[in-house]
Amino acid sequence: MQAIQELEKSYRKSQLPQVQSGDTVRVHQRIREGGKQRIQIFEGVIIRTHRLGELSAVITVRRIASGVGVEKTFLLHSPNVTKVEVVRRSKVRRNFLSYLRGRRGKSARLQEVDFDRVSANVKEEVAPTPGAADEIEQLAEAQAADDAGDADVTEIAPESIVEDVSTDEVAKEENKEAAADDASAEVDPAGENLDETALPAEEAEAGETRAEDEDSRAQHPVE
Repeated sequence: MQAIQELEKSYRKSQLPQVQSGDTVRVHQRIREGGKQRIQIFEGVIIRTHRLGELSAVITVRRIASGVGVEKTFLLHSPNVTKVEVVRRSKVRRNFLSYLRGRRGKSARLQEVDFDRVSANVKEEVAPTPGAADEIEQLAEAQAADDAGDADVTEIAPESIVEDVSTDEVAKEENKEAAADDASAEVDPAGENLDETALPAEEAEAGETRAEDEDSRAQHPVE
């Protein structure tokens, strides 16, 4: 029996809020999604408490979401329950408020009473558990490894990146180089370009000059 008590003591939280049936509470629950974590808040009325003095202490919280009643049961000593905040306290005379399930609107309201909010909302301290500590360390190491992998990817030099070049671009570059080689080969020793496209233009100019001379001779015959 002593061994069981020592084991339960290692998983107990040192302090818990003073909750009771009829309290409106905000439960902060840790949600794990793969390697990430987030805190989800569930606000509602406690309709039942069970075994509050033991390690398996649970509360059942009820709320209306989109016209539908939703109930969730939370283990107060669970490491996933990070915080329980008492928002409002109501006057009730029973532990299990099952009659609230059949009520809506004003009929489901409870008589509010004053209470010491500071003493009710004590700061919770989660006792270190072997399993939870190891899991947190593993998640931290995995996150650090992911960050290091991202840094290595961003530090790749631009010279090591091979760009894809299409065959059409390669063919165009080769055609340009071949045309440049042909142009340089068709230059005579005097430095004049022997391009074939320039020869017809010169011949055309010579023909125009001869035609003008013949016209001038026809207009002014020699006597």
